Amino acid sequence: MPRSPSPTEASGYSSPKRGILVHLKRSPNTSLGEVARELGISKVAALSHLERLEADGLLARAYRAGKVGRPEVLFSLTPRATALFPQGYTEMSICALEFIERRLGRPAVAELLGQRAADVADRHRNRVGTGRLPDRVRELVRIRTESGYMAEMGTRRKDSVEMLEHNCPILAIAERFPEACETERRMFESLLHARVDVSHRVVAGDPVCRFLLHERRPPA
Repeated sequence: MPRSPSPTEASGYSSPKRGILVHLKRSPNTSLGEVARELGISKVAALSHLERLEADGLLARAYRAGKVGRPEVLFSLTPRATALFPQGYTEMSICALEFIERRLGRPAVAELLGQRAADVADRHRNRVGTGRLPDRVRELVRIRTESGYMAEMGTRRKDSVEMLEHNCPILAIAERFPEACETERRMFESLLHARVDVSHRVVAGDPVCRFLLHERRPPA
């Protein structure tokens, strides 16, 4: 039976294995050849690392049919790998929110989450600034990555910018209190002075949280 590594065991893996874990967090369903190219190592070496992580229960295989020959093997992280990425003070936070819910009701939980989001927005407002939308989003990406969300900018269009988050440090909280996701969306709107649409959520089973941030035009 695969063992279940604790978060601190991630440091026990070699740099290539840690690189594979981070790459698969960002790009699930990746082939052996793609992993080898990403790490700059041979396919034989990459397969050795992948098999070790698979034996530890951190990777799963899927198969993609090709035009000829055998199906291509694709690798993705398993739910067991979630513990290796930043999760914040999850257990303590859930206990505190459940205590508030029992004593004061669900609206008090939403109010607390909203107040925390407002405090975070106020703390970073000067850092994000009032420049062009892509510049504001780029700074938000840095802020979110510093907080463990593995954020990056995606596609840019005329009046919108895509932001992707590959890790959710508050996943367990969002599963118990879905209000947390909507609170963060509203926090982005406040911080960026933009309209924010959400098309994908890790908490809903998607591999990434995807936000589309639209420039908010002043009324004519």
